[in-house]
Amino acid sequence: MRHNKKFNHLSRKKGHRDAMLSNMAASLILHKRIFTTLAKAKALRIYVEPIINRAKKDDTANRRIAFRYLQNKYAVTELFNDVAQKIADRPGGYTRILKTGTRLGDAAKTCFIELVDYNQAMLDNKPEKAAAKKTTRRSRRAGAKKAEAPAVEAPATEAPAAATEE
Repeated sequence: MRHNKKFNHLSRKKGHRDAMLSNMAASLILHKRIFTTLAKAKALRIYVEPIINRAKKDDTANRRIAFRYLQNKYAVTELFNDVAQKIADRPGGYTRILKTGTRLGDAAKTCFIELVDYNQAMLDNKPEKAAAKKTTRRSRRAGAKKAEAPAVEAPATEAPAAATEE
């Protein structure tokens, strides 16, 4: 039976997989973005997001739990000092995976995984999208009907105003 075995084993034994994910998580926290295969990135997201979530509450117990997974004191310090401040108000979804194509040697799907609040290019574009006027797709006919409707209502509202002026 395969109870509780839904995660990707990545064709590795447990010790190798744990060491690889620990190293990748430490690299992600230190460098804010790493390039890897899509399968490893998806496995890393499941591994690192609970650790990042622990950083919201800075106490000794959470630091020890984070160090147990990361095994890198510089990554733990960076996580609790810098990363925790940026993600303080975010309810989840601390990482983003962007696909970059396939690798030439073995045609593996490649991508990069990054911390969401550290991509300045996407953060700079965000206010532009919010400022843009929201438009919906409509047919010409629907637009013509809406244009006629206010023209009919406009004289009706002006007539009482003329009566009050007299």
